[in-house]
Amino acid sequence: MGVAVSNWRLASAVAQAGQLGVVSGTLLSAVLIRRLQEGDLDGRMRHALRHFPIPGVAQRLLDDYFVPGGKAAGAPYKLAAMPTLSLSPRATELIVAATFAEVFLAKEGHSGRVGINLLEKIQLATLPSLYGAMLAGVDYVLMGAGIPRSIPGALDSLAAGHTCSLRIDVHGDSLRTEYLSFFRPQIFWRGNPPELLQPRFLAIVSSVAIAARLLKISTGAIEGFIVEADTAGGHNAPPRGAGTLNSEGEPVYGPRDVPDLKKFRDLGLPFWLAGSYGQAGKLNEALRAGAQGIQVGTVFAFCEESGIPASLKERVLEQCREGPVRIFTDPMASPTGFPFKVLPLPGTLSDPATYAARPRVCDLGYLRQPYETTDGKIGYRCPAERADDYVEKQGEFLHTVGRKCLCNGLLATAGFGQIRDDGSVEPPIITAGKEIARLSEFVPPGAKSYTAHNVISHLIEED
Repeated sequence: MGVAVSNWRLASAVAQAGQLGVVSGTLLSAVLIRRLQEGDLDGRMRHALRHFPIPGVAQRLLDDYFVPGGKAAGAPYKLAAMPTLSLSPRATELIVAATFAEVFLAKEGHSGRVGINLLEKIQLATLPSLYGAMLAGVDYVLMGAGIPRSIPGALDSLAAGHTCSLRIDVHGDSLRTEYLSFFRPQIFWRGNPPELLQPRFLAIVSSVAIAARLLKISTGAIEGFIVEADTAGGHNAPPRGAGTLNSEGEPVYGPRDVPDLKKFRDLGLPFWLAGSYGQAGKLNEALRAGAQGIQVGTVFAFCEESGIPASLKERVLEQCREGPVRIFTDPMASPTGFPFKVLPLPGTLSDPATYAARPRVCDLGYLRQPYETTDGKIGYRCPAERADDYVEKQGEFLHTVGRKCLCNGLLATAGFGQIRDDGSVEPPIITAGKEIARLSEFVPPGAKSYTAHNVISHLIEED
């Protein structure tokens, strides 16, 4: 669910209701330092950091980023270093601490289960993110947007306090080297690292073919699958077969893209269904099909506990009340190359005028792609950066057309839009699944908003 939308408050509320609450693990280091620069007015970030078990890290973060009372309204956020193949010690400890803080707060004060959702495409921050979540006792790790074959083995190593590595996808015409990202828990501790609870790993997949392949090549145990249909929000798997577009410019999904649930049952592992399951009766439908349950994102994204500012939620709910809302599956928006669901809303990056007015800036870098330069070194590029910069980095101009800066846009959706030199604020980009048209069903009579409890009560209603 984007960046800081499924935040610790929402995950905690869902977990306390007896379900699996999942925090978004994307860009948590940027989220933490922006919360600190806004003064951490409720004190929750500092509270979590006080419980961070590695000495010295919390104080260094507060020295670097905490602004008592909050930064000036027109002042830009201070940035951290962009992720690279060889993360500096300070960059590594920031990612570990940020992920720890989010999971710690989501789990605090109850015995419910909490998971973290990571994108396989954001590889450079993966290992420290996993370690931070495990330090906080995360119960589940969910990962999609790729084939996360190495994650189960990494969880094994991290739980035992051992060094682990992750193969990094590096673009190049004549690659002769396998590039690896390493994480060494030993560097944080005096003596041996503690053994940690090993979370269960659930892979997010779109087809049984990918699930079966993962079972063959995975470096460790896969506990189950989230089977995600193309109607889900965020990133979608590309259609199978020839990539054709409809008259609106969206990828065309066909019968081959419909998950074969019988074959999933034959795999013998638990699975959950995702993509337009956020409505009454869908849970029972999934259970009858052999699933353990459902994963729901969109309807939780606009509840009171989510990280989207109330004013933006109100605009979306009002749009849903006024008439049909059509989600656009944008084949070009994401720098990853995966289709990405976008809610059209004036003043956001879905608005052509807003998109055209935004200077192409890449200053966060989580979706940058490592590539091998002509002299054998590693460079980093993003198709959402300035087109001439991308081309200068051996990229093709066509790959930049229509790309949107999801890093800045999704942070803005959570209320952390960067202030630019001209005083403008980064515009948001809102992702949602096709079930957004049903949001008004969750609003109680006489109310203007709804809670996570309202969602859960609605979803478990009998047919």
